[in-house]
Formats: sequence, structure tokens, C-alpha cells
Amino acid sequence: MISCYGDNPERIVHIADQKFRYADFCQQCGKLQNRYSVLKFASIGQSVLGKPIWCVRIGKGSRHVHVNAAVHANEWITSALLLRFLEDYAAALEDEDPKSSLASSRREAEAWYSNYTLWAVPMVNPDGVDLAQNGAVHCGSYRSRLLEWNGKSGDFTRWKANIRGVDLNDQFPAFWEVERERRGLNGPSSQDYSGPAPLSEPEAAALAVLTRGVPFEHVLSLHSQGKEIYWNYRDFEPAEAENMAERLAAAGHYRAVKLDGSDAGYKDWFIQEFRRPGFTVEVGEGVNPLPPEDFEEIYRAVHAILAEALSL
Repeated sequence: MISCYGDNPERIVHIADQKFRYADFCQQCGKLQNRYSVLKFASIGQSVLGKPIWCVRIGKGSRHVHVNAAVHANEWITSALLLRFLEDYAAALEDEDPKSSLASSRREAEAWYSNYTLWAVPMVNPDGVDLAQNGAVHCGSYRSRLLEWNGKSGDFTRWKANIRGVDLNDQFPAFWEVERERRGLNGPSSQDYSGPAPLSEPEAAALAVLTRGVPFEHVLSLHSQGKEIYWNYRDFEPAEAENMAERLAAAGHYRAVKLDGSDAGYKDWFIQEFRRPGFTVEVGEGVNPLPPEDFEEIYRAVHAILAEALSL
């Protein structure tokens, strides 16, 4: 079995007890903030239950790039993957002993830092992440409704939506009505319900406000699974998007896929609204939630893809 601590037990970012809940995320963010002055933390909003949605900024370059993760609750492993990349990046900048063979060289990290400002939101859906791992026991007034929406089952490990039963990656104003009709759901569910209106959910709205407020050159949204990278949207994408996707895919040994028949996702909206490159990265392979034992193997590809995203 591959250790979730990687090859150095002093790593801050790790998966403990087979889980990565919001409390684990916040605790590890606090340690990263104390150790690495280059990592700047700020809340961009709150979840339905009032949990701060944290954004981590690193770099001083004029080229702005955004990466988000854990939009879907049962894809919580993506949050730890993105946070691990931030740790490796910061460690390389501060010239620490490499935490693993994947750690970036100081020269590479300094080039990223000078050229780019990276804005990362590692856990977009904190309520959902906790629900998928802990169940509905601590969900207050939502508990009974959640059990009903989940078919009266107390097993929420496959839950993708936020705590109001809205799929956050069907929330964005990019042919939202078409996606809602395609999904055919008129009420809360574990997945695929687009909500009562675009950006009705505070988590999606916070991501939209950030994206409209910073001139991102390109964005990536980490999901799971499939080892694929989606790069197009209804021919709104710029000419260079396919080549960029091929570069990202080659770095991680993934496939760049031209995807049709999907609307209202974050990547879709970014491409349509800004006419700039946006990518959905489906990390790993298997059934969600991906097993923590696969974390280190998945991270090797994610590290390579994110490093390439800061070198485009």
C-alpha cells in the first residue's frame, strides 16, 4: 500500500484516517500559512452552512491563473491534491529540502512566481465534502431533508451536490436552462440538479465573483475521474485551447478530449463569458470517491499538469 504521507512523513498535506474533511483542510491550511509566508490566504465567501471558502494565492506575476477543486462532494481527494501542490511549490521557493522526488526545483518555482499569480480554491464545496464523508448527522435542520433526497439512505459517500442538493457544476450561466432540461430534475438530489436559478448557491456565486474580479488567462477545475482533460465549449474556446490541452494532457499522461452535450459547468461558463482557455481535469481512474491509497500515484500526474499550466 502506498502511504498517504508520500516519502516524507513531515509533509503538512496528507490524508489522515482515509478522509480529508473540512476540519482537516483548515488545520493543514493553518500549518501551511505558519510555515510559508509566500502563501496568502483569504476567504472568498461562505458555504450554505457558513464555512469560509478559502482561496490561496501565490506569485507576483502579471499573468493570473486559477485552479479550483472539490466542486463535487465525493471528489474530495482533489482538494488534498491541489493543496499538496501548493505545499511543494512553496517549499521549493523557500529552498527547503525536497519533500519528494516530485518537488519542483527552486529555479522552476521562481519562474512561476515571477511570471504568474496563482489563485487556488482547493475546497469549493465544504458542506458537501463533510456530508460525503461524515454523513448527515451534523447537518442540523438539513438532516431529515438530506436523508429524503438521498433515498432514505444514510450512506452519502456517492453524494456530489452541496448540502441543498444542488450540483455546483451545473450552476453556471452557460446554457443553464438547456442543462436543466437535459438533466430532467426539478428538485434537490445527490447529483445533477441545477438549482432554482444560475448561481443560486453561495459556493458557485463566490467562485463567479472571484473569476469576474481577476483577469485569469486560463483556469482549471479538478474533478475525478477518467484521466481526461476537457477543453472546449460550443466553439466559444480560443484557437489555442486545443494545443494547450494537448500539452497539459501530455504532461500528466492523460487524454485531451473534445466534449459535447454538457452545459452550465464552471469551465463552460468561463470559456463562454471570457473567450479564454478553460479546462476540466478528470484526475485518476476508478469509482468516486477515489481511494486514498491512490493519492500519491494520482498526485504525480496532477503535479505535472499544474506545473505545465504555470508554464504555458
